[in-house]
Amino acid sequence: MHPDQTALMIDATCDEIKQMLLRKNADYGNSALSPLRIFSQADPVEQIRVRIDDKLSRIGSEGKKHFEEDTVRDLIGYLILLLIAAIPDP
Repeated sequence: MHPDQTALMIDATCDEIKQMLLRKNADYGNSALSPLRIFSQADPVEQIRVRIDDKLSRIGSEGKKHFEEDTVRDLIGYLILLLIAAIPDP
C-alpha cells in the first residue's frame, strides 16, 4: 500500500471513530463519563476499564475465523474515552 493511501485510510478511520463516539455520546447521554450509578458505584475510569476487558475478551474468543470490526471500533472508542476520563480536570 502506498504511504499516501495509508494516510487517507488513517484519516478516514479516525473520522469514523470520532463520529461513532459523538453519536453514541448523544444517544446515551454521556453515560461513559457520567454514569447513573444505579447498581455500581465504580468510578467512570473503572467502568470503562471493565468495558475494555469485555471487548478484549470478545476479540479473543472470536478468533481469526470470525473477526468483528465493530468490536474493534468499540474498543478503540473505549480507549479514547479512558484517555479522556483519566485526564485530570484543569
